[in-house]
Amino acid sequence: MAIELAPGREQTRARYPDESGYVERDGVRVFFEVYGTAPRTVLLLPTWSIIHSRQWKGQIPYLARHFRVVTFDGRGNGRSDRPLEPAAYDEREFAADALAVLDATATARATIVGYSLGAQRGLILATDHPERVEGAIFIGPSYAGGGKPLDERARFTWEDEHDTDEGWAKYNKHFWLRDYRGFVEFFFSRLFREPHSTKQIEDCVGWALETTPEMLVAAQYGQLLAPEEARRLAEKLHCPLLVVHGRSDEIAHYTRGEALAQHGGGEFVLVDGGGHAPHARAG
Repeated sequence: MAIELAPGREQTRARYPDESGYVERDGVRVFFEVYGTAPRTVLLLPTWSIIHSRQWKGQIPYLARHFRVVTFDGRGNGRSDRPLEPAAYDEREFAADALAVLDATATARATIVGYSLGAQRGLILATDHPERVEGAIFIGPSYAGGGKPLDERARFTWEDEHDTDEGWAKYNKHFWLRDYRGFVEFFFSRLFREPHSTKQIEDCVGWALETTPEMLVAAQYGQLLAPEEARRLAEKLHCPLLVVHGRSDEIAHYTRGEALAQHGGGEFVLVDGGGHAPHARAG
């Protein structure tokens, strides 16, 4: 593991980091930031590598007034490296990155927050290293251990080429490589279902375009948690657990979050009218 200081800060942030740098594992560099100096730490985990840690820009300024906040760009986007080997995107690699960031920032224990796919790597971190996690919050979790799929998404396979590009047929390897912008514009229009979400959609499309469809294809081949493993990890959780899910989520059905809370012995909060990212529309 190696640590290297990051370049100068970007502009137009409501809150700038107090510390930033890189941690390196197996030749892959991961960029992290630290905000604030409070005694208790919140670790904001990365989600799918289609976007990076600026996804937390609405939460960091507030949280940093009360906690020390650590965040990092998931491999594949932001200032982190973009390997093209599918194994580099296995869920356990992201969990190992999170542990390396905790070590590099001298963080003994943290409350972890995972959004969507971040719940999978969060479950691994919390169960493999329970001494490092004092609580877990999962938002719109992509949880395979229970709940039901969305019928509209299940109609199309990801790897086969289809004779249509309508709707969720865009969630497809061949379409990504042919029209990446078209896919990300569609995807984030489904992710934010609340009225007046233009800014959130524009931000996410911009962040998605900072990486490549080739990276996203490689990441798609990374190993996710199988349903039985996801449930086993949830049932092993010993830390306090809060799960928040939007009732109108069109990416992951809200029963996924409900099942995770039940299996992990935690509290479940259902947000009426909320899409896949209710935290991005709170206020």
